[in-house]
Amino acid sequence: MALLCASLATSLALLAACSALAPSKLELPHRYALDRAPLIAASAITARGLVLMVRPPRAAAGFDTVHMIYSRNRHELEYFAHSEWVESPARMLAPLLVAALTDGGAFRAVLASGSAARGDLWLETEILHLQQEFDKSPSTARFALRAELIDAHTRGLLAWREFDISVPAASDSPQGGVMAANQAVQTALTELTAFCAEAAGDAQAQP
Repeated sequence: MALLCASLATSLALLAACSALAPSKLELPHRYALDRAPLIAASAITARGLVLMVRPPRAAAGFDTVHMIYSRNRHELEYFAHSEWVESPARMLAPLLVAALTDGGAFRAVLASGSAARGDLWLETEILHLQQEFDKSPSTARFALRAELIDAHTRGLLAWREFDISVPAASDSPQGGVMAANQAVQTALTELTAFCAEAAGDAQAQP
């Protein structure tokens, strides 16, 4: 009997050790994207003689990541454990900028940086914030973008603006935050399109 008990205890110990060493089942992250905005109405202000080159967007420190960020306290950023972007927000934003500015119709052409064509103007952008904020109820998605319009020939800054949009989330979940973030981005793109058309029109009107 003593031998049987000792054998059983040894078997249980080996089983426990194997269970501890076996890889645990990991929860796969939910991945989300920034979607293309609905068609933006053509701008009444035009600079149709100009070609706009959209440079690759940058992101401020802490935001150049696929991790989805939320904040419960001012100046403190945290990551959702099981939710992330399919790509970094800056990479997702690049084609959205080109599409929105093309829809606006203010320029002869809108091209992504890297095209063989030479542009007359450069658009430089930087994501300053993209996060879900829980400092009040309901939570809100905040998207802040800095834009600079640059003369490609002189390298001079023509105009700049910051767009800071907050949209209430339908639910205090990552999914609710993503839906609100897409609305915030779409609003910012609409305002950015108008800004670029106005700034380019003013520059073209100067002798």
